[in-house]
Amino acid sequence: MLKQILSKFPRKPKSESVDSTGSDSGNNSPNLGGGFQCTIGGSSLTSKLNVVKRVSSAVFPASISAGAEVVEPHLSFKEVSNPQKQNLFVSKLNVCCELIDSSDPVKQDLKRETLIELVDFVSSGSAKFTEPAISAMCKMCSTNLFRVFPPKYRSNFTGGETEDEEPMFDPSWSHLQIVYDLLVRFISYSSLDIKVAKKHVDHSFIVRLLDLFDSEDPRERDCLKTILHRIYGKFMVHRPFIRKAVSNIIYRFVFETEKHNGMSELLEIFGSVISGFALPLKEEHKIFLWRALIPLHKPKSVGIYHQQLTYCVVQFIEKDPKLASTVIKGLLKYWPVTNSQKELMFLSELEEVLEMTSMDEFQKIMVPLFRRIRCCLNSSHYQVAERAHLLWNNEHILNLIGHNRQVILPLVFPAIERNTQNHWNQAVLNLTLNVRKMFCEMDEELVLACQCKLEEEHIRSSSAAEKRRLTWERLETAAGVQPVVACNFVAPIKPSTYPVVC
Repeated sequence: MLKQILSKFPRKPKSESVDSTGSDSGNNSPNLGGGFQCTIGGSSLTSKLNVVKRVSSAVFPASISAGAEVVEPHLSFKEVSNPQKQNLFVSKLNVCCELIDSSDPVKQDLKRETLIELVDFVSSGSAKFTEPAISAMCKMCSTNLFRVFPPKYRSNFTGGETEDEEPMFDPSWSHLQIVYDLLVRFISYSSLDIKVAKKHVDHSFIVRLLDLFDSEDPRERDCLKTILHRIYGKFMVHRPFIRKAVSNIIYRFVFETEKHNGMSELLEIFGSVISGFALPLKEEHKIFLWRALIPLHKPKSVGIYHQQLTYCVVQFIEKDPKLASTVIKGLLKYWPVTNSQKELMFLSELEEVLEMTSMDEFQKIMVPLFRRIRCCLNSSHYQVAERAHLLWNNEHILNLIGHNRQVILPLVFPAIERNTQNHWNQAVLNLTLNVRKMFCEMDEELVLACQCKLEEEHIRSSSAAEKRRLTWERLETAAGVQPVVACNFVAPIKPSTYPVVC
């Protein structure tokens, strides 16, 4: 009777937790996920699980693996289910954060295979860049790419490779190339959340990325050029900082070191950046032209990046033609005096700038400009003289000169006459005669007036020279007639010598 009454009460459920009781001490051995077998045996099971937890937290940080199932990083993406692929992706990124010494080729090959797997996985479009994945990606790239370069030991200090020097290649490029490829695909990923990514691709990341442009390996600088361009295009919030950081690199190069390997790549990026500036130009952009681009004409190594520099300057003038006079003043300020090859580059850039210069801007700088061109016309370096004469073959420049011939011809006519009389190079002489003919066709009366004025100046200079000669003759005659006046002069006393008896 009592049993029947007690049977109506609800029974207490058996505990399903392993840790809730220690009485069940059988030898049950369930499989825990990845094939790991453990014996259910009270405190012994708890201690083993704690060991597993400590090992997994050492390999996978808690901030990344929290709330996610840990996946063995050496598994292939084909061996796990689709929900686990994202966790495996993060796990592989964390494994690649370990730097492998070159003395261990086995680990190097394993890391290389892992990086190639990551590149293929991102290329397939299966990756989802959540915040843990973005954090792991930035950490992996920072660990493998950001480094301090050894001191430069090249014999010259021109700030980069010259025509006579072979480029230097990084011996670890086979590894770096895969990391750069992965970073490019990460930045270019279509579904990347920029609001989340900008927390990790921050100012510190960008500064260290810009430092890599000083690499001596041109392949690395080419990859960096692509990455920085993508970052500038996608992360609009970082654009002002990138412009400021690049300006600081240019300032340090121009005014301090004059040594940097990646100046041409940085200017190539900014060529496309400048072409995208909105109108009217901000004051910040004009300051970048005045304080960064124009002083870049100063270093001796300007030939390495002059083509990219000219493109940037021309882009500014296309945006605002009123900047042409400012640019020409800057060229005249840094015009080379003893470097003929550099002078040839300046003349080529000057022609491109003058092609885009309006009449009003031209009139502001034509007097100092043609004083400099006059010196180039008389240069004993025949290539400089030829290049200066060829400015008259440009129709737009010839039109500017024709409208202002009353000012320009008196400035350059003495140089033209001097060339016709005594320049040693026949090609320069022919070009000089051609320029003189152009001026005669423009305004023959003005040419004759300049010629008469030049002859008068020649007569005056000859008479002045004759007066100086006669004055010197009179001085020499007077000095020869005057007797030599004795002066108080004490002859040196010869010290007396005494015999020494030994």
